[in-house]
Amino acid sequence: MQVNKPLTLRHNFSWTFIGNAVYAACQWGMLVLLAKLGNPEMIGKFTLGLAVTAPVMMFTNLQLRVIQATDAKCQFQFYDYLGLRILSTILALVFIIIIVLGVNYPPNTALIILFVGLAKAVESISDVCNGLLQKSEQMDRIAISSMLRGALALLLAGVCLSLSRSVLSATIGMLIAWIIVLVFYDLGNAVGILQQPFFNTTISSSNWLRIVQPRWHGKTLTQLIQLTLPMGIVMMLISLNTNIPRYFIEHYLGERELGIFAAIAYLMYAGQTVEAALGQSASPRLSQYYTDGKKNAFINLLLKLIGIGVLIGVIGIGIAGVAGKEILKLLYTADYVQYVEIFVWIMVTMMVEYVASFLCYGLIAARHLRVQVPLFITVTSTSAIACFWLVPIYGLKGAAISLLIATVVRAIISGWLMVHAIHKLPTMSSPEVS
Repeated sequence: MQVNKPLTLRHNFSWTFIGNAVYAACQWGMLVLLAKLGNPEMIGKFTLGLAVTAPVMMFTNLQLRVIQATDAKCQFQFYDYLGLRILSTILALVFIIIIVLGVNYPPNTALIILFVGLAKAVESISDVCNGLLQKSEQMDRIAISSMLRGALALLLAGVCLSLSRSVLSATIGMLIAWIIVLVFYDLGNAVGILQQPFFNTTISSSNWLRIVQPRWHGKTLTQLIQLTLPMGIVMMLISLNTNIPRYFIEHYLGERELGIFAAIAYLMYAGQTVEAALGQSASPRLSQYYTDGKKNAFINLLLKLIGIGVLIGVIGIGIAGVAGKEILKLLYTADYVQYVEIFVWIMVTMMVEYVASFLCYGLIAARHLRVQVPLFITVTSTSAIACFWLVPIYGLKGAAISLLIATVVRAIISGWLMVHAIHKLPTMSSPEVS
């Protein structure tokens, strides 16, 4: 069987956008179900589960998928990435258990956090399988995986929620859905890439498992950890930057206000489907341009990404300003209408976030990884200081402004680092980690 050819950048973007849009819509649909069938407190509990587990999972994921997809020189193999992902995911679950026990959450809240962590652990294995496809620029299969995970999770979580009115049961439904997609779709895709005759030949279960068997070679794992650890720290800091306002809201204002803020803020994250689609589709090409020393091509593609992001951000701000009340009432309930100003602030943050994120995609493609650690330490510190100052005084508005301040700082510093990386390009024979 012939190996499938990489799709064009336009087709990869289209597939990735559709996949991310469906996935984000389904994840947002879970919040809508919690709002319609429950109350803001239920959204707050679910959001707290995400807020507690996300920084841990983002750290231990080590941004392996992006590193894998941009490994233009094939320095490591899929089996190495899978082996490291399994080890790091087990470590993440241990950390989450320690956090739950240490903070002494109420039993129901603790169980929600643990099952969210388990669901994210399963998703992380799917993620490294998709990294293999992304490197081959076959984003259509990744998109299908995202759509399956989103739709099935929404279906099972919705059924569980409607029957029990329990956030915990909805979370368990999400976990079951992601296990099904991993076993019956994502692993099969990985096998198909690694051994093309699989699709024409009937092989035993043991052989199927051997094809995707992880590899734990000490020296190789050490090298891979050294490469990816800075990005793990960076992704943890990015997650903390996103979730720090939620920690402060939960502490000062309670779970109800946290649920309201999370529901509104998710509209920003849903809007990031375009950003993610563009960034993921363009990453392999950006990496190749940088590796080949094609400076103009690298700059032009990066500027196109940033320009599209700014345009979409401006449209989002306009929609929030003109029809924000109607949107919040339609999507959630009348309780959210009074928070339209928060909606506008969130959309402004989204526009700046697009610029900052695309610049970071460029830095990763250029293998400028370690410099992002001090960048995000600065950003996260800025977020914490702003929240400490603004949330107790201005409430949810203070949290939204704090998020914007931190994102602006990220965009400015990322821009400066990107200029440095581009200036360094002509004298480089190959990308280096700096």
